[in-house]
Amino acid sequence: MPEITRDQVKVPADVSADARETYIDNYMAATRGTGRLMLFACDQKIEHLNGDFYGEGIDPADLDPEHLFKIASEGVCGVCAGQRGLVARYAADYPEVNYLVKMNSKTNLVKTAQDDPYSPQLHDLEAVLDMRANGVNVVGLGYTIYLGSEYESTMLAEAGQLIAEAHAAGLLVVLWIYPRGKAVADEKAPALIAGAAGVALCLGADFVKVNPPKATDEATSAENLAVASAAAGRTGLVCAGGSTVDAETFLTQLHDQIHVGHACGNATGRNIHQRSLDEAVRLTKAISAITLADYSVADALAVFKGEKDFAL
Repeated sequence: MPEITRDQVKVPADVSADARETYIDNYMAATRGTGRLMLFACDQKIEHLNGDFYGEGIDPADLDPEHLFKIASEGVCGVCAGQRGLVARYAADYPEVNYLVKMNSKTNLVKTAQDDPYSPQLHDLEAVLDMRANGVNVVGLGYTIYLGSEYESTMLAEAGQLIAEAHAAGLLVVLWIYPRGKAVADEKAPALIAGAAGVALCLGADFVKVNPPKATDEATSAENLAVASAAAGRTGLVCAGGSTVDAETFLTQLHDQIHVGHACGNATGRNIHQRSLDEAVRLTKAISAITLADYSVADALAVFKGEKDFAL
C-alpha cells in the first residue's frame, strides 16, 4: 500500500507559515495517508439536476440526498465533494466525513450551442471557513473551469484567486477542468486533456479532475492519460468516473488509469451513488482498495462482491 509521512507532503510555497500544519493535516486526511485521492463526487444535483438521482436503472435510495452522506460515512472515501449548502444541511449528522466544498456550479439546461459554459463562484471563502469554525470537517475546495469557453478568462481568474486564499488558510483545492465550448472540437482529445492538466498546475491546484482522454491509433486511453499526468507535474491528476457501468469494467479502467496512466486517484459520482446503499458502500471499498492500497482488479472485485472486506 502506498504510504507517505507528514514530512513527505510537498507543501506549496503559498501556504502561510501559520497554516502549514493545517495543510498537512488536510492533505493526509484527504489522501488517507497515501498521497492518492479517492474523491466521492456528490455535486451533480446542480450539474445534472435530478436526472442522475431518479429514473430507470437508478436505485430508489438515490432520490434521498442523505443517501450520499450515508455512503460517505459507511464506505471508504478520501473526501465527499458537494456544494456548500448541501454539506451544511447534512454534515452535522456525519461529522466524521472529510468534505470538499464545490465553490461553483451550473446546470446543464443551457447547451453549448446556445452559449459557451460559465460556472460562476457561488460564495466566498469566508462562508466555508465559517462552516469549518462550526465543526464541519472541510479539508478542501473544488472549482470547475471550462477551458476553451469564451468565459475561460473569468473562471481562470476566479480559480487562481481562490487557490491563493485557500492555501493561505491551509485548505486543499481540486480543479475540475473540462475543455468545452464552441471553440472546442473534441473535448477528450489527448492534447487538450494534457493541456488542462498543465493549466491546473500553473494555477497551483493540489489535484485536477479531468475526463479520461480518448484512445487513438497510437495509444490507449490510459497511455494517453500518462502524458496528461506528466504534464500535471506536482498537481495530482484524477479521472472523472463518468456514467454508470458494470463494476468489473469500472475497476479495470481505474486500475489502468493508475498503473498505466499514472493517475493519483479517482473522482467518482454516479457509478457509486446510483446503487443501493449496500452496493455503493462495497464499491467505495473496492475503488479505494485499488486507489489507496494497490489491489489487483480481481481482489478489488472480491471486495465489491463481499467476498473480502477492505478498511483503512
